[in-house]
Amino acid sequence: MTADILHFDQAELALARPGARGRSLQAWDAADELLIDAARSRLSPGQRVVVVDDSFGALTLALADVQPGVLADSATVAGALAGNAERNRLPAPTVCSWASPPEGGFDALILRIPRQLDYLEYVLRWANGALKPGGLLLAGGMIKHLPDRSVDVFARLVDTEQVLPARKKARVVVCRPGEAGLAGWPGLWQGYRLQPDGVRLDALPAVFSRDRLDVGAAVLLPWVRQCARELASGARLLDLACGNGVQGLAALAQRSDLEVTFSDVSSQALLSCRRNVEAHSGAQVTVAFCHSDGIDRNAGPFDLIVLNPPFHEGGVVGDHIALRLFRQASRHLRSGGRLLVVGNRHLGYHKSLRRDFSKVRQLDATPKFVVFEARH
Repeated sequence: MTADILHFDQAELALARPGARGRSLQAWDAADELLIDAARSRLSPGQRVVVVDDSFGALTLALADVQPGVLADSATVAGALAGNAERNRLPAPTVCSWASPPEGGFDALILRIPRQLDYLEYVLRWANGALKPGGLLLAGGMIKHLPDRSVDVFARLVDTEQVLPARKKARVVVCRPGEAGLAGWPGLWQGYRLQPDGVRLDALPAVFSRDRLDVGAAVLLPWVRQCARELASGARLLDLACGNGVQGLAALAQRSDLEVTFSDVSSQALLSCRRNVEAHSGAQVTVAFCHSDGIDRNAGPFDLIVLNPPFHEGGVVGDHIALRLFRQASRHLRSGGRLLVVGNRHLGYHKSLRRDFSKVRQLDATPKFVVFEARH
């Protein structure tokens, strides 16, 4: 893994991006550079600081002298931060998730502005409660990745003190906390009712397609239900990249005797899954929740893995996540087990799956989506 050098304030960091393909995919961008400059000119030793949704550790490590706390929704952050901390001979701070966020009372909060508008509102509302009165909020992102109407969200929720000059197509705003918090916010949970089961599925703002059933997930669902009915009693199922848990919950609706693991890179997805399982499956089911970047190495083996793989990570779009998950699924399937996967037709998953599985067959197709079954 090749490291690039980030220069700042007469210092430098060697930073690598895990899984990066190509020299253009470095572990920071211009928004990180602007946030580092803004933070280092405004923070003082002894202040309590938290970095929210750092990507690969650039913000956290560049502010190591103030020992910031770290809060991130994605499970990828902990591994990337640990690797880059070791690379620079710095201690790696513990990364908290939304399952157990740090206690408030912060003097300053450094935020990478998320792409989802609802998640931005969630973080700003949390920040209002986590910052001390008059505390500092620095929020930055690449202009092309800022969500639509994000200016309105900032204007409504926080006190924007200064908009720093744009640089290299990046923007940073200096804010102070507002009054609105998470309590009583009607947008905290959104969801839909799954047919024909009648199950209500709710999700937090960072969860993909939280207010409607994803079209690809809808094509996969009938096959998950059918395969769940065919499994032996006590069989183990993994809902990989589970989102709100729709596939695993549909399987449990068919067979409550299955052992189902829900796994996702997003801590808000796992919180949503837990809520949905507790609301609809009762106390008799055997379930586990895994906040992981892929399949935990100690998990499995599984009799059935179901997967609707994401095809974007930050600003990078492609099949790199799916290919990694296919490899992991191959290693964690029991002999005779099956992987069910849905994907956009143009991604050509039938070719990719044959790298890791000896038997691949198409189960279903629409003009846009294809469902495959893969076996050893």
